[in-house]
Amino acid sequence: MIRLFHALLFLSLKLKAEANCKTGCDLALASYNVWAGVNLTYISNLFSKSITEILPYNPHVPNQDSILTDTRINVPFSCDCLNGDFLGHTFTYNTQPGDTYNKIATIAFANLTTEDWVHRVNIYDPTRIPDHASINVTVNCSCGDKRVSKNYGLFTTYPLRPGENLSFGLPADLLQRYNPGMNFSAGTGIIYVPAKDSTGNYPPLKISAAGISSRVIAGISIAGVAGALLFASFIYFRFYKKNKVHKSLLSETTEHHYSQHGRGITVDKSVEFSYEELAKATHDFSMANKIGQGGFGSVYYAELRGEKAAIKKMDMQASKEFLAELKVLTHVHHLNLVRLIGYCVESSLFLVYEFIENGNLSQHLRGSERDPLPWVTRVQIALDSARGLEYIHEHTVPVYIHRDVKSANILIDKNFRGKVADFGLTKLTEYGSASVHTRLVGTFGYMPPDLRMF
Repeated sequence: MIRLFHALLFLSLKLKAEANCKTGCDLALASYNVWAGVNLTYISNLFSKSITEILPYNPHVPNQDSILTDTRINVPFSCDCLNGDFLGHTFTYNTQPGDTYNKIATIAFANLTTEDWVHRVNIYDPTRIPDHASINVTVNCSCGDKRVSKNYGLFTTYPLRPGENLSFGLPADLLQRYNPGMNFSAGTGIIYVPAKDSTGNYPPLKISAAGISSRVIAGISIAGVAGALLFASFIYFRFYKKNKVHKSLLSETTEHHYSQHGRGITVDKSVEFSYEELAKATHDFSMANKIGQGGFGSVYYAELRGEKAAIKKMDMQASKEFLAELKVLTHVHHLNLVRLIGYCVESSLFLVYEFIENGNLSQHLRGSERDPLPWVTRVQIALDSARGLEYIHEHTVPVYIHRDVKSANILIDKNFRGKVADFGLTKLTEYGSASVHTRLVGTFGYMPPDLRMF
């Protein structure tokens, strides 16, 4: 089983996909066609949005307790760059008796997706979809196109219907340019239509830094390397020479976008916590809060600022591993990589992550106190992990090589989806150039042969 898990990881790493998006947008709308028996409560549950979040985008709904069949409800959702490949949002749907991929796509989600698309993002055989299982339903979306117009920055994913009278109050040629090749009179397919926000206005397109010139990108990259060296110097002198509190390791407000050959990463802010806050949240790092022990330190459960968290406490001699992990997780964000919340450099080195409910894969495969994982779940976790690794290996600039892939470093969330963790041995490199890496401490996990040269 473990060999198959590793084989699946390696296979997915070899399937290199071209990145077609760099970042998503906070808001898109889904035009949901109401069918008989559907109400706002059903739509709210389906999209995990409250009715109060939905209503501002539907001024045409006079009575939230009664919506007419064949009317459309605009549902807000975030439009994400999924795996660097396309814009969309993955919803979780609980299957009902008699469900098929076609029924889920055409009825439950009212043609906002397709049978083939639902099948592609799930592992169940179309003829053996289990009842009451959680499956993925991906809805595509748009954030706009500056080549068409900078006046529109909010878009509706709009499934066409046969015989429908399309009247959007927008020029026909504009709609055609946003949807090249679409036959609007065919009554099938999905188009993207500029939409009004909750104030009734068309918000303009937000131009990200993804369009900056190569010279600016080079300048930012050089500044990033210089900043990393300066950061390491501060760690050394403050902790090894003076053992004093370091207050300004990273900016909390920096946000840059890097791009090269169509692949990008985003540097987002991280929160700097005080030692007192972490100590209070873990009851002074008590054994009752301790949930793990790794090669570079102990892990404690905590609740910080209303969010469940896992705090890794590292010794001072692990500063290189601390910097490596901080560098990766503040630069790279992906559904299948554990999310970094913040850090602390008082007394010890601390990294604060999102808390993952179901532990790690090793505990499920080897722990006698846990129920065995179903075969389909194991395959899904393997694929999730492979997608996360593929992203850092193939779709980031520079490239990050994990070098410690093992079941103990694959975390499992509440939906039994996999997330790659523990980037302390990560190597940063660019193909065809010299590499910079962390000091070797601990043991290596699985590493594909084609990456061992780095």
